[in-house]
Amino acid sequence: MLTLISDAFDASLEEKLKAFGEVTTDKSRAPEADIILVRAKTTCNKEYLDTLKNCKLIIRGGVGIDNIDKPYAESKGIIVTNTPKASGIAVAELTFALMISVPNHITMYHNGMRNKEWLKSTKRTELYGKTLAFIGMGNIAYQVAKRAVAFGMKVVAYDVYVDEKKKDIVTFVSTPEEAVKDADYISLHVPGMDSTKGMINKALISKMTRKPVIINTSRGAVINADDVKEALDNGSISWYAADVYPSDDPEKLFNMDYPIFKSDKVTLTPHVGANSKENLLRIGDEVCQTIQSLKDQGKI
Repeated sequence: MLTLISDAFDASLEEKLKAFGEVTTDKSRAPEADIILVRAKTTCNKEYLDTLKNCKLIIRGGVGIDNIDKPYAESKGIIVTNTPKASGIAVAELTFALMISVPNHITMYHNGMRNKEWLKSTKRTELYGKTLAFIGMGNIAYQVAKRAVAFGMKVVAYDVYVDEKKKDIVTFVSTPEEAVKDADYISLHVPGMDSTKGMINKALISKMTRKPVIINTSRGAVINADDVKEALDNGSISWYAADVYPSDDPEKLFNMDYPIFKSDKVTLTPHVGANSKENLLRIGDEVCQTIQSLKDQGKI
């Protein structure tokens, strides 16, 4: 059995995968691979999937599979899965770091000190007592919610699926509009799909009464970038912090006319939510567990 590691995983994974057979990082061998491991860079569209002659399993290391045409892959007999449990803590910590950096003016203070400016007159605000609204309440969002509660925040959430177990700390509401209405902070945690594309738009922003900070560690396409830029300009949104963009190709991204890059009310990181050392190890472990489980079931 040949396993292709198509994107960047922890260096230790290659040795672990040898228990299942040959391992390669040579992408030209994709047509002969039985298992293909991807993260965000490899796009498994119809054209790519049609080149695969032996593939039985594609695993995306991380949350979401929007870079894989799952229905078409499954029509070709390929199992598609991901590692949803591994990334919760890493992405949650970055989400919270982005959120806490905004009212504490971390970037501005740092740049001021580097420029020999003593910006003490600019006052901080606290997270304590503020309302944090979630759009999407999966594993990552729940990890963020637990940290928010520890900071004394009120937590509300909208999700199409209400998990009763999460009601211990989360108040679920019926619509996105209800969730964002009185929010001081909004954290986005929905998958990239047609139903979520551009859902943070002018119509939803018009329902926000408190000029919130929006944190996006889900998918770049969840926001309508033109509408968010306009809201930042007119003050309907006070700040936008993000780790996700329309593309993960830096050359492509930095050469596109992306409205968010034109705002000075943003905090941006280069899609590093899942890139903690600990998480990359967890992803590798979950990959191996998945392969072993499917192998035991006789599915690969």
